[in-house]
Amino acid sequence: MAGDSQKASPDPGQRGSPTRLERRVDALEQVLVQIYGPERLVLRAGKLQALKQLRSTDLGLKLLALEKLILDDPGITRVPTRREIPKILRQLEDELADMIARRTLEDELEKKIAERMQERHEEYVRDIRNQILKEDGGPETPETQKKLERLSRLDTIKLVGSALDVVRPQTLQEVVGQEPAVDSLLAKLASPYPQHVLLYGPPGIGKTTVARLVLDAAKKLQQSPFQSQAPFVEADGTTLRWDPREVTNPLLGSVHDPIYQGARRELAESGIPEPKTGLVTEAHGGVLFIDEIGEMDPILQNKLLKVLEDKRVHFDSPYYDPDDVNVPQYVHKLFQEGAPADFVMVGATTRQPEDIAPALRSRCAEIFFDPLSPRDIESIVERAGARLKLAVEPDAAKMISQYTLEGRRAVTLVVDAYSTAYLLHGRQPNRIGRDIIQRVISRARLPLVTQALTREPEPGRVFGLAVAGYQGMVLEIEASVFSAHQPGRGRWQFNDTAGSMAKDSVFNAQSCLRRVTGRDLSQYDIHINVVGGGRIDGPSAGVAIFVAVYSALTNTPVRTDTALTGELSLSGRVKPVGGIPEKLFGAGQAGLDRVIVPKDNGTDIPAGIQVPTVQLAGTVDEVLAEVLL
Repeated sequence: MAGDSQKASPDPGQRGSPTRLERRVDALEQVLVQIYGPERLVLRAGKLQALKQLRSTDLGLKLLALEKLILDDPGITRVPTRREIPKILRQLEDELADMIARRTLEDELEKKIAERMQERHEEYVRDIRNQILKEDGGPETPETQKKLERLSRLDTIKLVGSALDVVRPQTLQEVVGQEPAVDSLLAKLASPYPQHVLLYGPPGIGKTTVARLVLDAAKKLQQSPFQSQAPFVEADGTTLRWDPREVTNPLLGSVHDPIYQGARRELAESGIPEPKTGLVTEAHGGVLFIDEIGEMDPILQNKLLKVLEDKRVHFDSPYYDPDDVNVPQYVHKLFQEGAPADFVMVGATTRQPEDIAPALRSRCAEIFFDPLSPRDIESIVERAGARLKLAVEPDAAKMISQYTLEGRRAVTLVVDAYSTAYLLHGRQPNRIGRDIIQRVISRARLPLVTQALTREPEPGRVFGLAVAGYQGMVLEIEASVFSAHQPGRGRWQFNDTAGSMAKDSVFNAQSCLRRVTGRDLSQYDIHINVVGGGRIDGPSAGVAIFVAVYSALTNTPVRTDTALTGELSLSGRVKPVGGIPEKLFGAGQAGLDRVIVPKDNGTDIPAGIQVPTVQLAGTVDEVLAEVLL
């Protein structure tokens, strides 16, 4: 036996890395650890006189210990030779697989038995309870009567109302800054053939309010298919999730099968499933408004698209028996015909169109809400103050517009100021000044949203344009040019945080500068900086970077009432870019008078825009002629 043990020992020269047999033996041991747990495995090995062998580094002894543990036989004493190890390993693996299968089946059976016993116990307790209630004359007890009385008392307590409800627009004429979106949505809903619609725009600008008011207006038009009682049902896409068990679905509806909690007792006891209709049926004949529809579960979106096409929701259940005489007629109707769901869907999102599922976009018209301007915010503040019967001083309204461009936030600040003034003076305030607004804003810790731009012209400084979400912003780009630290080995430096595409724009600008100026740029160290460390997502800052470096290189100042946008090609052409409406809005908000955009973006300029004025350019030579002083 000692000789066999020596034969099974691994070659000392091979101990540097585990052999395939050693890995299989180790894997077998790990499976046993998972089955029994480390402590129980040690106790079991001690009981079978295999603990010492299990801890041995000898492969044969360790396999002998595993053989005792798996076969539950302490009488096995022969140590296998290395030639016998593969065969014994296969036998032990097969035995271990059978053991795991048996344990899994036993666990499942025990779980089912426990569940069945629990069900029988609950049925037994319920039957006894019902019998006792019948004998006592009903379900009411002194305790339940007290709870009923408490609920009745709570119903008599009512607050005056929410201040936000008071200041919310009541008509479409009171909506500020969204006239094109309002007209577009009204045209799509008031038509004899209304369309499903997706509303895009930043948060807090009135998408939900506009949708509700447009439906109210559409009901009054003769050609509108909406009746006077057409519902407006709201849902939040962030809370709508697809349940793979299909037990519950508040959006589309689901079936409460008899075995699940939630089924009506009289149906559950008869084994009858009951369909529960969802929000799509509640919105039948009206509008289903889904806020943040871009956050909704993709599977649920696909289910919703099917409902939009069929205009009905269909239910199914293995418990439904169409020949059962105990099934109520409304259950038969829901299973056989489905629930009506003929509505117009209006979805709102703060995401970009490319982030929305193409299948959903293809079925909907798209409307874009504009960001609110500071003047719009001031108008909203004044109207909110009038609703609260107080005057908001112009300086106070202007201060609010400097700290937020969301209508909802602006109204909240007015309400906070109203409450603060009421608390300070102990009476209904009739005027809100800058001091109260300053107090409210400081407590809310709001940052400034308007940009303070330096208007003194200086070489190497230009204004570019960028887009963040639906908000345009002005980028202050500056450049400095020095003689090369090492002649002939000039270096270019640029913000690492600006993005890889912005760095490509720097390289394009370098080639164009060499073509336009004819200078050897290797004789200069050039540093380009985006003030504030802004990230430029795309090549649209190419022209601005070029002008900044050209201005610094030639020591020529640039006009500070003008912003630039456009991609720069190697030949000096100004190529079209995206986000033109948002960029124009951002330039106007920053107080700039003029914007230079690529000539090919001429059709993207919103109609009727007056400030800033728009200048089209096709080449960098045209840009330089417009901006250099």
